[in-house]
Amino acid sequence: MQTSPKPLPSHIPDFLDWLDVEKGLSTKTQENYSRFIKRFIRWLEFQKLASLKPHELTSDHVWKYRIFLARQTRSERSAAAPLKKSTQNYYLIALRSLLGYFTERDITSLPADKIKLARNKEDKEVRFLNLVELERLFSMPDVSSPAGLRDRTILETFFSTGMRISELVALNRIQVEPSLGADELELGIIGKGGRARTVYFSKRVLSWLKKYLETRGDFDDPLFVNYQSRKGSSRRLTPRSIERVIKDYALRAGLPKNTTPHVLRHSFATDLLSQGVDIRLLQEFLGHKDISATQIYTHVTKKQLRDIHKKYHSGERMKK
Repeated sequence: MQTSPKPLPSHIPDFLDWLDVEKGLSTKTQENYSRFIKRFIRWLEFQKLASLKPHELTSDHVWKYRIFLARQTRSERSAAAPLKKSTQNYYLIALRSLLGYFTERDITSLPADKIKLARNKEDKEVRFLNLVELERLFSMPDVSSPAGLRDRTILETFFSTGMRISELVALNRIQVEPSLGADELELGIIGKGGRARTVYFSKRVLSWLKKYLETRGDFDDPLFVNYQSRKGSSRRLTPRSIERVIKDYALRAGLPKNTTPHVLRHSFATDLLSQGVDIRLLQEFLGHKDISATQIYTHVTKKQLRDIHKKYHSGERMKK
């Protein structure tokens, strides 16, 4: 390790390049990190600490920055509600990443694990649908109409593959047409952060895709199209349109109004985990870069373990 003669703000351009080249973060994520870390730099300037070097940053500085974040409002120009705990954590995660960058560059600094995230009571349990609820949802589209058949196929595709909505809307028909009628399809896609992964289409969803594409009287590239698009405009269905359609079907099925495409992805994950799929494999299915992102689904296995312990190891079989 070596001490850097440059003050903290001077390291930010190199840090952002590191996020791009070494971490491979998407452009949007890089923009967010830039915004989050620049708030820390502005705080240093306000505290007259702009000349602070990496090795001079202390836990006390971090604590004071956390107090600053906790007392900020959602708009720096208004007396609005305070920043959510989750938003405060975004700024702290960016700072923790900066310290991780220093470690990788052998620059002496405060260890990244000294940045503790705020406990967030606002966090909610992952929302997912069980199989009974999924069947209700899937039965809502009128499959006798082209749009209804398309919608049923979209729902089936979400649950079969666990795809993100951005990944699903990007699909082209040429990617699936050669496999229609097959027992399964393994399809390579580029997901969040430019990471490649394989998604799996079941025989069931392939049969729905076949029915849907047989009703298409066009040769347009998008797999899922908007039948109401104006002539000459893109027919690719947008994420917003899919979100609106799923919300409508969920309400008609008596399901929570906050049922979204991501809830279907959660349902895919929790269904696999509840059937004994290893969490490391689930990480691959979902395309998560970090296992911590996948661990939000362990509530399923924890409940199962609790139920199994209660049923088989409660002590009731022992003699009193």
